[in-house]
Amino acid sequence: LLSLPQKWALLALSAGSSLCCLCRLLGLLVAIGLTLGNQGRVLLAPCSIANTALAPVSRECPFDPTRVYVSARGLGTG
Repeated sequence: LLSLPQKWALLALSAGSSLCCLCRLLGLLVAIGLTLGNQGRVLLAPCSIANTALAPVSRECPFDPTRVYVSARGLGTG
């Protein structure tokens, strides 16, 4: 059983954790909203039309839109 100070500490940690979760959720919603609002054009803005062949390996391109990203859990090894 927990003593009174431990209960208050647990309550404070839970409240802090909940607040952090809420902030991250709001940030994710803003990021999704902005991406949908500009139809994803900003993600590919650094990739110029001139270097489309080098875009996936270039440091100028934030990501390769043609690559399939798979986690170890998705492969069944995790």
